[in-house]
Formats: sequence, C-alpha cells, structure tokens
Amino acid sequence: MAITKEEISGTTIINEIQSSNIKKTVYDTITKKLMVEFNNGTQYEYDEVPHQTYTQFRMSESQGKFFSSKIAKTFKYKKV
Repeated sequence: MAITKEEISGTTIINEIQSSNIKKTVYDTITKKLMVEFNNGTQYEYDEVPHQTYTQFRMSESQGKFFSSKIAKTFKYKKV
C-alpha cells in the first residue's frame, strides 16, 4: 500500500492510493469531509474527520488498515 499521487488544491488534498481496497481519497481541511473511493467504484463520505487523523492516515504504513481501524467505524458516513 502506498500513496501513488498527491495533489493539493486550496483546502482539498487528493490522494491516489495503491491498495487492495482503496483507490482514492479527497479530504477538505475546512469542512473536514473525507470522500473515499474504493476499488469497486463505490464512494463514501465521512464527516468531521480531524486533519490530524487524515495526516496519520496518509503517513501510515498501511492506509487500508488505518482506514479500517481508525476511520471506517469511527466517523459518521453516507454513500455518495
């Protein structure tokens, strides 16, 4: 697992991820919304994800494991 591309545009951080589950994330540092696109094409939006948590996600050795344990079941989400 690794971040293969990162783009920062204003308050938005976009990461393309090489993972068995996650394809891409889009995080807004102002609204604290995290959009996650999975390899199967589904997208979910997670609310109130602290910037520090997203930074830890980006820096983790395994984004998939970090996402599953620290984000997926912790923050309110909806399918988009």
